[in-house]
Amino acid sequence: MNIGNKIKRLRTASFLTQEELADRCELTKGYISQLERDLTSPSIATLVDILECLGTDLAKFFNEEAEDKIVFKEDDVFVKETDDNYIINWIIPNAQKNKMEPILVEIDSYGKTKLDPPHEGEEFGYVLAGTIMLHYGNDVYKVKKGESFYFKTNKDHYIENTGKNVCRILWVSTPPNF
Repeated sequence: MNIGNKIKRLRTASFLTQEELADRCELTKGYISQLERDLTSPSIATLVDILECLGTDLAKFFNEEAEDKIVFKEDDVFVKETDDNYIINWIIPNAQKNKMEPILVEIDSYGKTKLDPPHEGEEFGYVLAGTIMLHYGNDVYKVKKGESFYFKTNKDHYIENTGKNVCRILWVSTPPNF
């Protein structure tokens, strides 16, 4: 954590100069300047005093949540090849901490995903390329490019590619399951 930068942001948000903050905390302007540039570190007692002057406390200062990443790039993708002729592309890293988990699944010709037994949640898929057979309980559904599927995960389910071309599916599970 960059303590100095965070103190500077709090100081400027309070419309205080370095000198005004230093006076309130009985410190020098030079010390505040060094602190904000991370050239020195405050003792706990000094940090408590500074934060009190800035209208906050240690718990709030260190409990700030990190900003959520909004945009993910190709470099963020994690790829897992399986022995069952399909590839999982985790397009949102660490999505298992979220409420839903999107993946991109590529299934080779005549390949299939592993059988997923009943569990809590729901799943959605959109076929980007090819045609798949969605096995859901005792039923089988043909889903072509441009079509989607959505189901509660209370039955055994898996996807199969019965064609000669690779199939690509954008697949979203909630809660995360992949």
